[in-house]
Amino acid sequence: MAQYEEITIDQGADVSLELKLIDTDGSQKNLTGYSAAAKVKKTYNSDSDQTWDFVTQFPTPRTDGKLVLSLTNTQTDAMKAGRYVYDVELSYQDSDENTIIERVLEGQITVTPSVTK
Repeated sequence: MAQYEEITIDQGADVSLELKLIDTDGSQKNLTGYSAAAKVKKTYNSDSDQTWDFVTQFPTPRTDGKLVLSLTNTQTDAMKAGRYVYDVELSYQDSDENTIIERVLEGQITVTPSVTK
């Protein structure tokens, strides 16, 4: 089950979030062979014009369990002040070549309004 986290970001600002993923035994999750996807939407059913993709990066070494999510100032400037939903999913291929998807984080993002534009 995914962890739930509320996040606040500033409209019109660059955003970078570092996640530290931990296995159930408490050790750092080895992210070798994983890919990631993360989105922000106004609502769960929003159209694509109300959807923003995080850029996802795995810092080396991947065995440290770190994942960085980023939004540009252009993306956050396009968001109206208010509440949004988001989630982060990891995927990998198992030994039978099946794609396994795991949602690791979800929650709400509050965008605070910008005065300076």
